[in-house]
Amino acid sequence: MKLDHEKPASRPLSNQVVEPLPSGMAPRRALLEGRFVRLEPVDPSVHAEALYDASHRDAEALKIWEYIPHGPWPDQASFEQWLRDTVNRIENVVFAIRSEDTGKACGMVQYHHIEPKSGVVEIGGIWFAPEFQRTRGATEVLLLVLSHALDDLGYRRVQWRCDTLNERSRAAVRRLGFGFEGIFYNEAIVKGKNKNTAWYSMLDYEWPQVKEKISTWLADDNFDDEGLAKTSLSEMMTNRTARD
Repeated sequence: MKLDHEKPASRPLSNQVVEPLPSGMAPRRALLEGRFVRLEPVDPSVHAEALYDASHRDAEALKIWEYIPHGPWPDQASFEQWLRDTVNRIENVVFAIRSEDTGKACGMVQYHHIEPKSGVVEIGGIWFAPEFQRTRGATEVLLLVLSHALDDLGYRRVQWRCDTLNERSRAAVRRLGFGFEGIFYNEAIVKGKNKNTAWYSMLDYEWPQVKEKISTWLADDNFDDEGLAKTSLSEMMTNRTARD
């Protein structure tokens, strides 16, 4: 499925009455736990060393920062200071991803642009260590943050945005069933370069079907003895991601 063929998804009309109104609850700075991962609220004194190593240990790891507005850092101390600054922003809820298989912190994900009264939140700041990419745990990370926002807190919209050139991120968000909304051109300057931004969203009424597909894909009976998936989540989501 080529990214060039994305079409904006159909959306609810403006001026529709919202009932009931969102609860006004912000995402929790608390443990979110799955089968394959634990999402732990970032504590720089606990997580900085492992996260720095996971994202800076070699040339492959450093590729993580290509499309992220910040990083990489020259040393662990400067990374840890950035981590402290990020965690201390009240508008962010930042998690370290810990793999249950290895016990190691192997990535980050956060909620930001949180608007509880409107029931809107954005998932961003996502990166996975190279060895954690394309694993069941990586998919479960997104299931956990989506479930917390849409199921636990009753949000109406979870949004995702990324550089239009970041094909890995765009493929990942389509694989998860998000709807494509369009492109903001000249939206930002990042690391001295122009950024065109692709926008995606998951809406509350879409989520139950998407959640079922992700859960079905993660189930043990979808994997063979070598740990390879028998079905493609992207193919399962085709009808979700190609909407007119």
